[in-house]
Amino acid sequence: MVVAENRRQERGRYLAGLRGFVNKIGDNLYRIKSASGNGIEYVVKSEQGKWVCECPDSIYRKQKCKHIFAAEFSIKLKEQVKKEIIISPVNIQDCLFCHSSYLKKFGVRHNKSGNIQRFICGSCNRTFSINLGFEKMKHNPQAVTSAIQLYFSGESLRNTQKSIRLLGVQVSHQTIYNWIEKYVHLMQKYVEKLKPNVGDIWRADELWLKVKGDMKYLFALMDDETRYLIAQEVADTKFIHEARNLFHKGKEAVSKTPARLITDGLPAYHDAFNKEFRTRKNPAEHISTIRLSGDMNNNKMERFNGEVRDREKVMRNLKKKDTPILDGYQIYHNFIREHQGLKNKTPAEMCGVMIEGDNKWKTLIENASRDFITDAS
Repeated sequence: MVVAENRRQERGRYLAGLRGFVNKIGDNLYRIKSASGNGIEYVVKSEQGKWVCECPDSIYRKQKCKHIFAAEFSIKLKEQVKKEIIISPVNIQDCLFCHSSYLKKFGVRHNKSGNIQRFICGSCNRTFSINLGFEKMKHNPQAVTSAIQLYFSGESLRNTQKSIRLLGVQVSHQTIYNWIEKYVHLMQKYVEKLKPNVGDIWRADELWLKVKGDMKYLFALMDDETRYLIAQEVADTKFIHEARNLFHKGKEAVSKTPARLITDGLPAYHDAFNKEFRTRKNPAEHISTIRLSGDMNNNKMERFNGEVRDREKVMRNLKKKDTPILDGYQIYHNFIREHQGLKNKTPAEMCGVMIEGDNKWKTLIENASRDFITDAS
């Protein structure tokens, strides 16, 4: 008995190491391919803390089969390879430019939000303030980030303007849009350098929306396990759009390709999948026969489409194709918004990217600004 169980355990370890053989399709729910290569798949799920498989070994012999071992080893492997990226609030104790610790106070900057201490570096003789990311702003970081949070939570620009009046901030709705445009552009460059640890099953879907009154389509690519929005792009048409650019952007964003892609039957996905994801070394699988219910539905992508639709209704429609609003909502979806389906975690946290601090917007902006200064110097 012990020898037989050890043999099943080794086979399960072997299956877990094969790319595309262990596929997570839900919480504690896996679809595992047979090692014989005959195309048969077995569903393995956890019920009340106990693993159950639909293969004969598990059903008739009442044994812990190799497929259950494969699911357990797959979970352990993901925990071992997951590298945490911790983004902490910036605590500046040295020069922003040359990193010398020889700093002196160099006057005070006065503005409506209060006094900000300035410093001069004794090594490079350059001056700066410890207001990283919000230099030369008339309003404090709390007001700016509160406006960004309110807007991407669903408020219009004018409702956001009325809300931050309660903080004593008197600005126009155009100023709030300028803040969004400025900081989304800054944060987007920073988060593009992060490499989140997404899963092997990705989903893609398209959504029609209006851009300045004209109908366009938003194509999006999402990780199934973590709901991390990997890439998106706005297209003029749906049926003749080349989705290869979207898949290439996704591959570059996370430095990997999926073992399985789930889409609807749009031909553009099939052609782009064969060109970008399927190779001899990576015999990935494309599932385009999704249903409204069951294991092969696309409900997670439809949920994201609903989020975008809610945002678009408030705005009436988008004003331009390269709007910063979509990039900003991608940042909000991935790094700020907590999802009930992820046990109140963000997709970034599920991918091993941890943002510390009470104000995550401020933490992102500070780190993005420091990264920009480092690249420029």
